[in-house]
Amino acid sequence: MSGSLHIGLAALGAAIAVGLIGMKASDAVGRNPSASTKILVQSILAIAFAEAIVFYTLFLVK
Repeated sequence: MSGSLHIGLAALGAAIAVGLIGMKASDAVGRNPSASTKILVQSILAIAFAEAIVFYTLFLVK
């Protein structure tokens, strides 16, 4: 079980990060709807970087 603990923690961290990014992006669009395209692009990039942590853990640690 301890062998896969780092993968679970990385996935948990990425899930929390994706949730926070989505929350802040929706808040930002609510404040300034005209900037929704720029906010969407930035949030998609941030989500991709957050999820890349899980892939680093899966492929580089094993």
